Amino acid sequence: MSAADRGEQAPRGFLHGLNPLVTLAAPLPAMVGMVVVRDLATPALVAVAAIALILIGARPAPRVAAAIVIGIPVAVLVLGFSFSLWADPAALTASPAIVHIGDWRYTQAAALIGLATGLRVGALVSLALILGTSTTAATLVHAAIQHLRLPYRVGYTALAAFRFVPRFAVELELIRSAHRVRGMAEGRGPIAWLRRGLSAVIPLLAGAIRHAERVALAMDSRGFGASDTRTERTIVPYRRRDTVFVIVVLATTIVLFAVGGAIPF
Repeated sequence: MSAADRGEQAPRGFLHGLNPLVTLAAPLPAMVGMVVVRDLATPALVAVAAIALILIGARPAPRVAAAIVIGIPVAVLVLGFSFSLWADPAALTASPAIVHIGDWRYTQAAALIGLATGLRVGALVSLALILGTSTTAATLVHAAIQHLRLPYRVGYTALAAFRFVPRFAVELELIRSAHRVRGMAEGRGPIAWLRRGLSAVIPLLAGAIRHAERVALAMDSRGFGASDTRTERTIVPYRRRDTVFVIVVLATTIVLFAVGGAIPF
């Protein structure tokens, strides 16, 4: 019997106990570095380190962990090949050809350029997932309001917008179920699929407008916007371990960039 079946919470890694602003700010230097590096080793090392940190520190669900471990390398290979096709062939004439079909040449230099670009994208996604797998939008908004002095009107408005997305998914499934009951889901092919999609637009927009009105009335009834500041029920503290995490991540970033050759010594 799993922990969820016994009513227990899944094990949480140490990243869940950190301030979300820390998990947002600590990877930023490495993300900026990914924009300027051009070698293969540095983004590969950064991506591996970020994925290892996610698996150890966030402890995502097995399905999410498998998607990260398998999906990111596959995406890197697909993007690498796609970007290599966009390389300027005139600038790569001196490179040996891997595939030669008529006048078209797929050169080794183009493959390396595409792979380097794909690795940088994969590293950026891996670094962004450090925040995405270890916190929620609500916790991030609370931390920004408390520590960055973000106006609570802006923060809670953004949080309300984030919560619209899962509600749209639920309402869309209800609309599709209603269409199936009424026999509107019959037919195959792109025309039938387009017709079903368009038939769900109006009910979905109507439901979104009704939900927005209810949210606005609920916020007005609670005095939202009546004062410049509001007290917070959920406190997101900044602890000593947050500072230690930032220092460790920055030091690791410097070491990885030095080992990869991006920082000459």
